[in-house]
Amino acid sequence: MKNILVPTDFSAESHHAYEVALQLAQQTGGSVTLLHVLEAPESATPNFSTFGGPVNGTELPNSGGMDQLFTIKLMEVTKRRMNQLKEEAATLAPSVSVQDAVEVSRIGDGILTAVEKYGIDLVVMGAQGHGAMEGFFVGSNTERIIRLAPCPVLSVKHAQSGFDVRNIVFPSDFTEEAAAAIEGLRQVVAAFPNATLHLLYVASNTDGTTAEQHIQVFAERVGLTNYKIDVVNAARTSTGIEQFAQEVKADLVVIPTHARTGLSRFLQTSIAETVATSAFPPVLTYHLKSSG
Repeated sequence: MKNILVPTDFSAESHHAYEVALQLAQQTGGSVTLLHVLEAPESATPNFSTFGGPVNGTELPNSGGMDQLFTIKLMEVTKRRMNQLKEEAATLAPSVSVQDAVEVSRIGDGILTAVEKYGIDLVVMGAQGHGAMEGFFVGSNTERIIRLAPCPVLSVKHAQSGFDVRNIVFPSDFTEEAAAAIEGLRQVVAAFPNATLHLLYVASNTDGTTAEQHIQVFAERVGLTNYKIDVVNAARTSTGIEQFAQEVKADLVVIPTHARTGLSRFLQTSIAETVATSAFPPVLTYHLKSSG
């Protein structure tokens, strides 16, 4: 996860994500690409098949008239703000290479395009819940990237006073399906070797002792170390995850997902989306590779 993309709208949420991304890149020897998505005027052609020419290296839609003039001016302001963020990085993380990019598109499409264009390994993006005002990181946009991005997505909602990960929460039902997620989890644990891994099972009216024994067998079978087993009762899986993460002061929640239907509820994308936009700590989501 060395090639990191940070979508930004210059809000507090995107700045929180930027700071976390710089710290991760510094730890891993990675680089950061700052992305701003300019939504083209409504009068522009839907597929942007004709362009008004490049501004600072970015093609603009040939919408003509005041719309195009406004877009050009907005691009110039965007570039200045991007440069300010790059200058900030030179102070916060001088060893990290930071480049900037602008896509002219719908927000979600622009982010997904950039992931492919720049060979991104990890998207670190700000997140707001559905109760927030409509904006770049409103819940629906974040959820779409979690669902469609081919790489892991780290959602950040609050400022992190040093992204020093000491407690990682991994919610699962620890079935055979869950075993497919372990390789991704190992990569996370390897990045934070001093962290305690909380293996969390959430259910309603479950037998705690039986569940703990099941998790213990699973952990030994897949070779996990430095972990704690936690079983909680909650009416909703996402609520149980969020409450437990707050209780143990989790620094990171890790949730694998799968696009296939009929799998464990812990692997349902909807659970990951809800937790990513609701839980307090940063939430890392990643897709399991399809078996067929």
